[in-house]
Amino acid sequence: MGNGALNGAVIAVAGAGGPAGRAALRRLAEAGATVVGADNDPERLAEAVDAARYAHGGATVTGETVDLLDLDSTRDWANRTETEFGRIDGLVHLVGGWRGSETFVKTRLDDWDFLELLLIRTVQHTSLAFYEGLQRSERGRYVLISAAGATKPTAGNASYAAAKAAAEAWTLALADAFRKAGGAEGPTAAAAILVVKALVHDAMRAERPNAKFAGFTDVEDLAEAVVGVWDRPAAEVNGNRLWLTEKP
Repeated sequence: MGNGALNGAVIAVAGAGGPAGRAALRRLAEAGATVVGADNDPERLAEAVDAARYAHGGATVTGETVDLLDLDSTRDWANRTETEFGRIDGLVHLVGGWRGSETFVKTRLDDWDFLELLLIRTVQHTSLAFYEGLQRSERGRYVLISAAGATKPTAGNASYAAAKAAAEAWTLALADAFRKAGGAEGPTAAAAILVVKALVHDAMRAERPNAKFAGFTDVEDLAEAVVGVWDRPAAEVNGNRLWLTEKP
């Protein structure tokens, strides 16, 4: 398997059971990393872990059900991972979800309540839980997947765009913490944001064979971009939005 920047690294993936998580597990394992996935759905997590192991025989890919809405549970996951494998070199945040409305005035505020937990609270918990371990690593990376809508919200996506923007702001604050910890020599760990318009995968194409999915990022390409964050120096990616789609 890989002999590059991720060879021997230990990478945690939050939201590992979804299509993007599955692609990330496979690509990280291919790059030579030990991959530790978490999801709130044990069945789909087990399927994702098995698929990554099958694709890359000999790779260490594990999974456990973690309640990322509980800070103590998230910290326990971070501590167990570092204790078991001796290090933690990355957290890839792939927890997603969407709620929208036909118009701005039809926005339901209970959609905000749902998205605030899913898209913001989980970012807060994973960043707080993994910060110290990532700072101890000489190649620590926190990678958030965000959406172009956070930069240019639309009327029907007010809650989603606002939640994504808040998650980005939190991640940029984490980046500033890494910058300050690095001092004059610069950061050794980094927090970066990968920005997509939306994601697409094979099952979506099969369901809508005539759809163009213009500007969408394939989950396999996203996984490649995730791996690429480790190929660049921490100072180069820390606090930056890395666009995988056209800027709005």
